[in-house]
Amino acid sequence: MKIYVVYDSEGEHTKALAYSIAEGAQEVYGAEVHIDHVDQADVYKLSEMDAIVWGCPGHFGTISSGLKSWIDKLGFLWAEGKLINKIGAVFCTTATVHGGLEATMLNLITPMLHQGMIIVGLPGNVPENALYGSYYGVGVSCPVDSADLLPKQAQELGRALGKRVAEVTQTLTHVQ
Repeated sequence: MKIYVVYDSEGEHTKALAYSIAEGAQEVYGAEVHIDHVDQADVYKLSEMDAIVWGCPGHFGTISSGLKSWIDKLGFLWAEGKLINKIGAVFCTTATVHGGLEATMLNLITPMLHQGMIIVGLPGNVPENALYGSYYGVGVSCPVDSADLLPKQAQELGRALGKRVAEVTQTLTHVQ
């Protein structure tokens, strides 16, 4: 089963979260994880994937321009129905606690729904999700002046989302 993690990152926070998600996915048997910064990401690879996870820093409660521009190139996949029933998940980071994490994730989910994808979030039984997470995906506040690039709870949430995406994909693609 093939999983593609695509991220936009201006600093290193979102990149670190993307790699945590990839690590979690790789824990599941049969997962082949591809990860690319949006500048290197290939929209033509998407139709070959079983699951797609994308994320970015939140910009005023919405998608970064780099990822939005990339998503806007997916019209041909929509027209051909190439992403229907693929697993999708999202993540984002912001510099402030109330920087629009959930609004950004909802904006990231919307194009996946238009594509006919099956959205996977994080359930409440993930311990770190109760205090630090969101049911829409993984959203993390990373203050710019913080000594930690990515807090431990954020790394755990990233791994949990990656593992969940891989497990759901495994179930739906019958990879055992």
